[in-house]
Amino acid sequence: MYTHGLNTAMTLYRNGTLTLSQAASRAGRSTDAFATALVRHGISVRENQVRSQAAE
Repeated sequence: MYTHGLNTAMTLYRNGTLTLSQAASRAGRSTDAFATALVRHGISVRENQVRSQAAE
């Protein structure tokens, strides 16, 4: 389901306003699920954020 919250979080992430974890939280999804949604919608996931999330 494509929700307004997910759309907003994706836009804010794409524009660099939110980090991956912040955007995932805003969308109500896990970081992994949000990253998957980004890829499905043609939005690149910034690798440096993926690596830093994995280290936590």
